[in-house]
Amino acid sequence: MNFDSFSLPSGLRAMTKLAAIAGATALAGCTPAPSPFFGEAQPTLVAPTQQSMALRTLPSPIQRMNVAVYDFPDLTGQYEERELVQSLSRAVSQGGSAVLIKALQDAGEGRWFSVLDRASLPDLVRERQILTEMRRQYRGEDEVNPAALGPLLHAGIILQGGIVGYDSNTQTGGAGARLLGVGANSEWRTDTVTVSLRAVSTSTGEVLTNTMAQKSIGSSLIQGSIFSYIELDELLEVEAGMSANEPRLIALQQAIEKAVYSMIIEGAEKGIWSFSDKATQSRLIAKNKSEKLGAYSAYARLAKAPQTRNPASIKQTVPKKKDVAPASVVRELTPETGAVRLPTPPVDDEVLG
Repeated sequence: MNFDSFSLPSGLRAMTKLAAIAGATALAGCTPAPSPFFGEAQPTLVAPTQQSMALRTLPSPIQRMNVAVYDFPDLTGQYEERELVQSLSRAVSQGGSAVLIKALQDAGEGRWFSVLDRASLPDLVRERQILTEMRRQYRGEDEVNPAALGPLLHAGIILQGGIVGYDSNTQTGGAGARLLGVGANSEWRTDTVTVSLRAVSTSTGEVLTNTMAQKSIGSSLIQGSIFSYIELDELLEVEAGMSANEPRLIALQQAIEKAVYSMIIEGAEKGIWSFSDKATQSRLIAKNKSEKLGAYSAYARLAKAPQTRNPASIKQTVPKKKDVAPASVVRELTPETGAVRLPTPPVDDEVLG
């Protein structure tokens, strides 16, 4: 292709040639070039969140408990939102049970729960059957030696629940300005994920504790642009921007960790289990109650907010004086302008003198 045939300034022609050569080299090698900003990213371990640290530093219980987790499904049924195209990707992760098991194992650095993964129970039973059959065929054991295959653990508590809500665009906003072709703007939005967690007694089927937790997911976008004529026939157009999105899996992890933390405190308050340190238990229960009261107060303030009523239904009470003025005067709307008009009350003779 002859780039000199285009009427471009010499600098732009040179940049276009370099871009074409770089693109052709990348296509020929079939290997995408690394990002100039991030380079070759290396895999790392997931860093513990602030809520995870609070869960890990919980004091030890009097006794460690066996709990079973069968599933922690996505009950929202929502798909990821996209513009102009259809997406079949889920809005939240489908691995809620894995996140819940990790949170339970982190509680008190593993001193609270012995977690039994019942989601893979068919695989576990099949593997035990293989062991039993192999020993019977090759060792002639009609009954497997208990030392070779011990009994499965029994869970006194089953943890159930799931991801019950995912609300998109709960809050949105932005700002921008432009002057003489130079401008910048910013946008932000928040989503909310809600989880529910309950502890069910295996012996009675009673729901011992039930807690819900939610976490906001923040996203932001910053853009800047320049659109200006630097000469009569030369137009300069520059655009730049950056977006930041909080990972949805990390937000889901924090919501589940908060639910596990609250479940432990509520269980200690109800006497289902207890901490080894009674003073610390009382302090944590009082702190959890204070947090709940703060949430209830926010809802109470919204409930007591003044409501707009129809002016035609508002009544104004006028004090009675010597049975001259009426006991109540009803406001009415004029048909011409819709303004509020009050009937003229009778005039007292004593006021006129």
